[in-house]
Amino acid sequence: MPPSVPSLPRRVARILRTSLFAQVACALVLGIVVGKLWPGFGADLQPLGDGFIRLIKTIISPLVFCVVVVGIAKAGDLKAFGRIGLKALIWFEVASTLALVIGLLAANVVQPGSGMNVDPSTLDASAVDAKTGGGHLPSTTEFVLEAIPTSFLGAFAENSLLQVLVLACLVGAALLHLGHTKVPQVLPAIEQAQEIIFAIVGFVMRLAPIAVFGAMAVLIGNYGLGVIETYGKLIVLCYVAAALFIALLALALKLVTGLSLWKFLRYIREEMLLALGTASTESVLPRVMQKLRRAGARDDAVGLVLPTGYSFNLDGASLYLSIGTLFIAQAVGVDLSLGQQITVVLVLMLTSKGMAGIPGSAFLALSATASSLGAIPAGAVALLLGVDRIMDSMRVVTNLLGNCVAVFAVARWEGALDRERAKKVLDGEIVVGLEDAEPTEQPQELKKEPAAETG
Repeated sequence: MPPSVPSLPRRVARILRTSLFAQVACALVLGIVVGKLWPGFGADLQPLGDGFIRLIKTIISPLVFCVVVVGIAKAGDLKAFGRIGLKALIWFEVASTLALVIGLLAANVVQPGSGMNVDPSTLDASAVDAKTGGGHLPSTTEFVLEAIPTSFLGAFAENSLLQVLVLACLVGAALLHLGHTKVPQVLPAIEQAQEIIFAIVGFVMRLAPIAVFGAMAVLIGNYGLGVIETYGKLIVLCYVAAALFIALLALALKLVTGLSLWKFLRYIREEMLLALGTASTESVLPRVMQKLRRAGARDDAVGLVLPTGYSFNLDGASLYLSIGTLFIAQAVGVDLSLGQQITVVLVLMLTSKGMAGIPGSAFLALSATASSLGAIPAGAVALLLGVDRIMDSMRVVTNLLGNCVAVFAVARWEGALDRERAKKVLDGEIVVGLEDAEPTEQPQELKKEPAAETG
C-alpha cells in the first residue's frame, strides 16, 4: 500500500508547530487584524513586544563578550583582530555615506514634500521633545568617552555594546599574552558559558511569535492604516531607495565573496521576519551571530564586526535621515542649495554614528541637521512624527543586511571566511540546527573548524 498522505489541516498544523517562520508570519497577520479591528486593545499589547526585547537584551552583552574573547584567543593573532576592526570601520563609513548620497539623490529627483506648503508655525514642536524624552545626541568626544567602560560590571549592567567590546578585546589580548599554560581553565569556561547563552537564546526565541503579535497590534492600533495614504509618496520613495541600496549590497557581496545575498536572505528569513515584526535589530542579534558563524565566518570577525555595526553602520537610518531632511525642507518651502545639501551629508555622517540605543534618535539627528543648516525650522521635524514608525521596517531590513554583508566582506578580506562552507550552507547542502550544539545533517562536515583562506 502506498504511504498515506497527511491531510491538509495536519500538514498546516505540523508546519505551524515546527517552523518559527510560519509562526511569526501568522502572528504578524493576526497582530495587524487585531490592531485594525480593536485598536484600543491592540495599543494595550505593548508589554508583549517590550518584554521580549528585554529578554533578548539581557543576553546580548554576555554573548558578544564570549564570542569576541573566544574569537581572539582561537585566532591567536591580536594584530589580525586590529586589522578586522580597521577594515570594518572603513567599510562602515563607505556604506553609510553611499546610503546618505542615494537618499539625497532620490529626494531631489522625486521631491516627496513638494506642494505640501506647510506653515511651520502650525506644527507642535513640543511633540518632538516628548518623542525624544529631552535627550540629545552625544558629541564626538562624548561618544568616544562613552565607549570606554568605567567598571567591568557596569558595561554589562548598562548593556553598552561598545564598552563590552572594549572589555572583550582586553580579556582576549590578556589570554593571548598569558598563554593557555598559565590560565588553562579560563578559555574553556568562557566557551561553555557561550554554549549556555546560545541555549537560552533558543528558549527565548520560542516567545518570538507572541512578541511580533503584540508589536504589530500596537503599531496598527496606534497609527492605523490611514497614515500610509497621507505620506504615501514619502513611504514609497524610502522603500524604493532602500531596495536600490540593498541591490548594491547584493552586487558588492557577490563581487567580494561570490555569495548570493538573496540566498542569505532566505537563510535568515526567520530572523528577518522577527526583526520586521518587533522593529528591532537587537531582537535578532544573537541568532544572526550564530548563523553567520555556522555559515563559515570566523568567530573574531563575527564578534567584532556585527556588534560594532550596530553603532557605526546604520545604513537604513542614513537613507531615512537624508530623505527626511529634504522632505521637511520641501514641505515648508525651503530650497536647499548644493552646498547646503553637502552640509547635510557631512552633518549626518557624524550624527548617525551616535544614534544607537537613544530614544527618538532619528528626530534628534534631524533636529541637529536642521539647526546646522539654519534654513529649516527645527519644529518642522514634527512633520515626520506620524510616519516614523512605518519607516522602521525599511530601516531594520537595511541596517541588518548592511551589517551582515559587512561581516562577510571583512571576513573575506582578512582570510577569515570559509567560502565553500558558506556556499553549501546558503544552498541548503548543509543544514544546521541552531538550538543544538551540532548540525542536523552531515555532522562530519560541520564538526570541522572553518578553514581560514589565505587569498
